[in-house]
Amino acid sequence: MFILDSHCDTPSQILRLRDLSLDNGHAQIDIPKLKKGGVDASFFALYTPASMDSDAACRKALELLSAVYDTVEANRNSLAMALTPAQALANKEKGLISIFIGMENGAPIGKSLALLRMFFRMGVRYMTLAHSADNEICDSCSTERKRWHGLSPFGREVISEMNRLGMLIDVSHISDESFYDVLECSSRPVVATHSCCRALADHPRNMTDDMLRALADNGGVIQINFYPVFLDSAFGRVLENSGIMERGESIEARFIADPSDPVRRAAWYAVQDELQALPRPSYKKIVDHIDHAVSIAGIDHVGIGSDFDGIEVTPSGMEDVSCIGKIFEEMKSRGYSSSEIEKVAGGNFMRVMGETVVNQ
Repeated sequence: MFILDSHCDTPSQILRLRDLSLDNGHAQIDIPKLKKGGVDASFFALYTPASMDSDAACRKALELLSAVYDTVEANRNSLAMALTPAQALANKEKGLISIFIGMENGAPIGKSLALLRMFFRMGVRYMTLAHSADNEICDSCSTERKRWHGLSPFGREVISEMNRLGMLIDVSHISDESFYDVLECSSRPVVATHSCCRALADHPRNMTDDMLRALADNGGVIQINFYPVFLDSAFGRVLENSGIMERGESIEARFIADPSDPVRRAAWYAVQDELQALPRPSYKKIVDHIDHAVSIAGIDHVGIGSDFDGIEVTPSGMEDVSCIGKIFEEMKSRGYSSSEIEKVAGGNFMRVMGETVVNQ
């Protein structure tokens, strides 16, 4: 079985001075945990906040990209870069964990297809078109007043160029209108690298049943997100009523500003401990969303995209990536066959990559 996690925000944590070679008690991802979880490949996302202008976002993305390459080089006995499924399979044969690169938010390319091509040349193999605000490409699911009501004219050029390059188009975070525009414009399968099912948790970040059917018709795949708010609407209310996030935002911001300060680090870890102490939904909710997505889209169109290191709190029993095998154990207990589990674990995403990413 090949286990692939299609979305992790670990590059941001590397900039916050996390040493991936060490087993850190507050880390959702590090090399010891990846090995314990049996993960074969992970997409490290270059996340840039929607608050940044395109120039600042471009610089930030380059800093994150450099940090990933430096980390892989420093841990070459455990990690290796990958651009294609074939390279990832070859790395597995050598006992190495593959690191793929995605880019979360299209802001770093501004309105430049040349920058899109350059990020592709530097190893980026998918781009999440938007994040928490509308940008030059399309609308976000998070905004009330939409700028474009779908893809912008430039966004349509972006889709065409991503198709030509063989870069995967990620529809997580974008508006429903943008989603359908992407499917209309794309000649290749698209992916939702870290999303859940709106029928089970009514959140705009999640996908409706009609969207799941359309994604399957397109040949794409939804990768189920582990964030408890997207898994269970009730937890969203628990989190809001706790007030922890409101207080924690400023604490995290101070930590990000100076991650070398042990006092600021300890304060942020204390917030994380408070969040983990809340009554969180079980990791079995992840499998509930897998079940639903399979029932609507089919077994060939579902996978996992944890969002680890980008989520402040995890489901109970899924505290970090070392626990990821519990998902497949739960699937087996629900009657999934070994071949079906292999598809969800990574086979489906690898298939879509193989149909999209040009061999290097």
